[in-house]
This record gives sequence, C-alpha cells and structure tokens, in this order.
Amino acid sequence: MNAYSPEFKAYAVALYHSDPDLTIVQAARDLGINPETLRNWHRADRARGEDRPGTANAGL
Repeated sequence: MNAYSPEFKAYAVALYHSDPDLTIVQAARDLGINPETLRNWHRADRARGEDRPGTANAGL
C-alpha cells in the first residue's frame, strides 16, 4: 500500500481540476496512480466543500 502525502493528494486533485477536458483516468495515468485513488480523493475534496473555480459545484 502506498502512503501519499497530503500535498501530493492536493496536487493530484488540483491537476484534475485544472483542465475541464482532463478525465480522472488521464490525470491518474499522468501521475502514475490508480484512477480509483484519484476519484476517492476528488470525492473527499468535494465532500469538504473545497470546490474549485470552473467545476460543476463552484458557486453553489
């Protein structure tokens, strides 16, 4: 099992959010992680209400 730093997790989610055309699979491949890992981090980020400008939940 890999332990990822909070900084890496935040970077990975920010990378995914940075390009509206980027899929979770593409971002995860670029980072060398499992897509489900990134999907879980993304869900946790959304649950905390940390929406990013340009995302579906921004401003809601």
